[in-house]
Amino acid sequence: MLKISLYYIWFFILFMLSIIFFFIGIYMMNYNYLMILDWEFLSINSCSMLMTFLLDWMSMMFVSCVFMISSMVILYSEDYMEGDLFKYRFLYLILLFIFSMFMMIMSPNLLSILIGWDGLGLVSYCLVIYFQNFKSYNAGMLTILMNRIGDVGILLSISWMMNFGNWHYLYYMYMWDSWMFYYLILLVLAGFTKSAQIPFSSWLPAAMAAPTPVSSLVHSSTLVTAGVYLLIRFNNLLMNIDLKVLLFLSLFTMFMSGIGANFEYDLKKIIALSTLSQLGLMMSILFLGFYNLSYFHLLTHAFFKALLFLCAGMVIHNMNNSQDIRHMGSLFYHMPFTMSCFCISSFSLCGFPFMSGFYSKDLILEIYLMNDNNIFYFFIYYLSLGLTVMYSFRLIYYSLNFYMMGYNMQMYMESYIMNVSMLILVFFSIFFGSMLMWLMFDFIEFIFLDFNLKILSMFMLLLGMILGYSNFMNNFLYMIYSNFYFKLMFSMYMIFTNIKNLYNLFKNYKLSYYLIYMMDMGWFEFIFSKLMYLIFSFLNKIIQFYEMNNIKLFMFSFIFLIMIILV
Repeated sequence: MLKISLYYIWFFILFMLSIIFFFIGIYMMNYNYLMILDWEFLSINSCSMLMTFLLDWMSMMFVSCVFMISSMVILYSEDYMEGDLFKYRFLYLILLFIFSMFMMIMSPNLLSILIGWDGLGLVSYCLVIYFQNFKSYNAGMLTILMNRIGDVGILLSISWMMNFGNWHYLYYMYMWDSWMFYYLILLVLAGFTKSAQIPFSSWLPAAMAAPTPVSSLVHSSTLVTAGVYLLIRFNNLLMNIDLKVLLFLSLFTMFMSGIGANFEYDLKKIIALSTLSQLGLMMSILFLGFYNLSYFHLLTHAFFKALLFLCAGMVIHNMNNSQDIRHMGSLFYHMPFTMSCFCISSFSLCGFPFMSGFYSKDLILEIYLMNDNNIFYFFIYYLSLGLTVMYSFRLIYYSLNFYMMGYNMQMYMESYIMNVSMLILVFFSIFFGSMLMWLMFDFIEFIFLDFNLKILSMFMLLLGMILGYSNFMNNFLYMIYSNFYFKLMFSMYMIFTNIKNLYNLFKNYKLSYYLIYMMDMGWFEFIFSKLMYLIFSFLNKIIQFYEMNNIKLFMFSFIFLIMIILV
């Protein structure tokens, strides 16, 4: 009897559901069709408890995106989790996670949203602590405690909605009074904690303790995007309050995560910080009033970020579970397909022309320039774009350099099953942006900009590539040459100091005397007890000097000053 893995079965189910929901979403978008399903299961006085499903083009397209990425992650996990004792437990947790996200997307009712919202928090805790060690336990506890703040915001907003007699937010979307302000603040608190905006950003890099397929699913289309999606649904209410503080927090999140990623050496944390940067971009354009652009970038970002995590998982899998990018090198020769996919997803993340991310990021920046906004926000937007390109190309340079910095005696293998899942995501990372733009924006949007402003994003792209290369070369060449110099001088020291005493070693008499004199009381005592300490103390002083007087930081501040003067 032919036995088919549960991973393949659920991959096929989710893949087919994704295609079905996608075409239903296109139909609803073209014909402006909407369907609401209500099931009243309890009525308390005048307040009815409803299980509600909202079927419109926005929910259909997002569910299609979630199911497509989930199917690819499940197919990828069939090989990635091979040999794991609890691989089917892992599958069930992934399915619970997908179901919770489905409930959250399809529900316009705060009670039914809470089912998916709490489900995301609890299952994410189980997935983060999947590898049973203290680091995972601490990361899981940080994740669930930070997300509980958002859960409290949802619970308080539910209790506040008791004043209106129903929890269906569509009834109150265009109603505004002074009391709705407090209700909206609670929802913004929930969205900020789930999407890891400042000051709730600490849990997102910590959640990298989970297996890489989980990171791919969590940081592309499910957990971290739930907060953005919730606020997109409440965009009409958001426009009634002053959003300057929230806009500043989202821009600050985008900017600080870009800076942090440029000084990080953990592969998964760099990609997690890039997710944080893109979430800040989505939130900021949402608070400027362009909810459709935020939703557009939400969908395009999901595919290339999932691909980026899957490629990183393959690299970590083949590098003996090492996540340090300083151990990478020559990977293009050993893993050509994986690194090609990695470069494609990184280009899409940077907004490289005619990749999927270009259509959303470039459109967001041009629409921003068309509106009268603060010049400070203008600088933050474009500096964040440059920082994104900078850490992406720094990562590419580390992975494609010609020096093998990791282990020499290890075997690199590319799995056929993993490659299939990555290949499908490559298609979406290249073509999905243009496809979705033609579907969503079927009206003419005239963008009139000066030529210098038009090419400014391309200039920042080029500048980020150059600064990313200089950042890589400064660290890499210092690492290479200091390592080579240390080995050379240490070996020459050993040779020439021992030649002096070589004649004495071969004398038959006084052999023990000279051994004690040379080893316990001589050069060996100095080398093994004192010299290493002196060498590392000297290297530590050099590193501290470079940290205190880093030419990159000086050049970056100089370029920033020139840009301010020119503008």
